[in-house]
Amino acid sequence: MNKRDRYQFYAALPALLLLASCASDVARDTEQDITTVPLTVTVMTFNVQNLFDNVDDPGKDDKAYLPIEAKQNDEHISECNEIEVASWRDECLNLDWSDAAIEHKLTVLANTIRQVGGGAGPDIIALQEVENAAILEQLRSGYLAALGYAPPVLVEGTDLRGIDVAFLSRFPLADAPTLHPLTLSEFPDRVGDTRGVLQADFQLADGSILTGFSVHFPAPFHPTEMRIAAYEHLNGLLQALPGSRPAFAAGDFNTTSREDSEKHVLDRYARPYWTLAHDIGCEGCNGTHYYARDDSWSFLDMILLAEARGEKTTVRFRADSVGIANHNPAQVSDHGTPERFRSARRSGVSDHWPMVATLELTQKQ
Repeated sequence: MNKRDRYQFYAALPALLLLASCASDVARDTEQDITTVPLTVTVMTFNVQNLFDNVDDPGKDDKAYLPIEAKQNDEHISECNEIEVASWRDECLNLDWSDAAIEHKLTVLANTIRQVGGGAGPDIIALQEVENAAILEQLRSGYLAALGYAPPVLVEGTDLRGIDVAFLSRFPLADAPTLHPLTLSEFPDRVGDTRGVLQADFQLADGSILTGFSVHFPAPFHPTEMRIAAYEHLNGLLQALPGSRPAFAAGDFNTTSREDSEKHVLDRYARPYWTLAHDIGCEGCNGTHYYARDDSWSFLDMILLAEARGEKTTVRFRADSVGIANHNPAQVSDHGTPERFRSARRSGVSDHWPMVATLELTQKQ
């Protein structure tokens, strides 16, 4: 290189270095975009309050959910009269669970689901109190047909009433779903009023797998120890997952605010393993369920998130996404509380309000 060439090279060097620096910054920004732009999944949990068909299902106590004309026989009347709770006995004898009643029920459920995502609905719905896959398929294909949900995920359980946990999802399954029964050896006389934990492994658009657990824990009138056993059961299923697998649990945990305040159930059995959606968001939310008898709100319905334990996947709640889906007027009573479904009046939706949250999943390259 002669003197003139050397002069021109060194004169241009600052510009070359600046260009190289910019290229490096672009490469870093591109790499950052690859590793930090998340895949989002919106999850809803929804206790749909007695979503039954009107066909008698042998082996299940579904006799209240039949058309009135099927209840006019001595055997049915006799069985209903054995029910001790007056409101349940009256429902068994007089509820007309007709095709028209089911149509109205499915319509208001669909309207509630559609309020999420500007009419598109959530990506995954964890449901509780569903009798069978057939009635859920009727909701999916007849009332939510345009929303792109795959066939229902439901495995029949052993609850005496026949109510099950289930999923509706836009994502395909990576494996067959599994219902993990809840065994309660200390409460053998109450096992019939329990539901297992439904596990579904969803394959996301980027090929990764997200595990969901749909739950419906024992009701509040049962001893706290039964719900503690249910939390321990769920936490054991989480620990059995591959270390890199993100997971969420959604459903009706039936832990009242009073029980939690007195016995610190969530601090002992949920928060050590999971992030609770309403802990990091849901500004102004009172809860998802209201007990009129003691004028109290509770987050019976929750969405829990477990971060992946590996190094390649991170997952978190988007804080501004957590909320209660209660903007369908039919869901809200005159007192501002959840309006349970009343078939005879064709009013209400469910005695639970759904919770919604968006998960952000990032795959590190």
